[in-house]
Amino acid sequence: MIEIQNINKSFGENHVLKGIDAIFEPGKVSLIIGGSGSGKSTLLKCIVGLHEPEEGKVFFSKEEFTGMDFEQRVPIRRDIGMLFQNSALFDSMTVEQNIVFALDMFTDMSKQEKIDRANFCLERVNLKDKNKLYPAELSGGMKKRVGIARAISMNPKYLFCDEPNSGLDPATSILIDELIQELTEEYQCTTIVVTHDMNSVMGIGEYILFLYKGEKFWEGSNDEMLRSDVQELNDFVFASPLMKAARSTIT
Repeated sequence: MIEIQNINKSFGENHVLKGIDAIFEPGKVSLIIGGSGSGKSTLLKCIVGLHEPEEGKVFFSKEEFTGMDFEQRVPIRRDIGMLFQNSALFDSMTVEQNIVFALDMFTDMSKQEKIDRANFCLERVNLKDKNKLYPAELSGGMKKRVGIARAISMNPKYLFCDEPNSGLDPATSILIDELIQELTEEYQCTTIVVTHDMNSVMGIGEYILFLYKGEKFWEGSNDEMLRSDVQELNDFVFASPLMKAARSTIT
């Protein structure tokens, strides 16, 4: 479980996050949504420690992460898997080397154990025998799956995904969503996804946190979202004809 309390973050005079509270439960895919500039990516970075909030607390399984120094945070960071928006693969490394990189940093596994783990993770994301390919030889969807394989290589308790479907076609986006959901259930991860993809919201949104101008405006499930009377949320969610049509079927 991850809990955040009264998270405030500013950049100069720009108050980006204003007192955000939320609880993200294990075994569920939680989504942070909102328009551009709403603060969703900043919130994710505050949770994982890439930004330090001026005020507020972050708890991982009831341990206060914000109160720890660098060394104290290491054990928790070992339990974190991160999928970045652009996959963040090392171009000069093979698929296998990209996955083994995290194992080199954080484990004392033997070389063969690391390769075995890489093979397991690649098979789990349906990329068996792609070990020796380089990122330039992969499609966008394959790069995302390699990123997921690297993220789960450490058996994470916490999985963070920043715009996992960015730049992908609809069919591949659905596959990535399904994979994230399957892995969350399999590992019982506390999974947090930052997204603007409404297909993802409707497909895997078990818990949704909606930010508006740096404030928490609404939280609930995707089913509850369709019935919400919060105007700011409705303006964001039902901007597309497809989502308007989805709402019309239940009203």
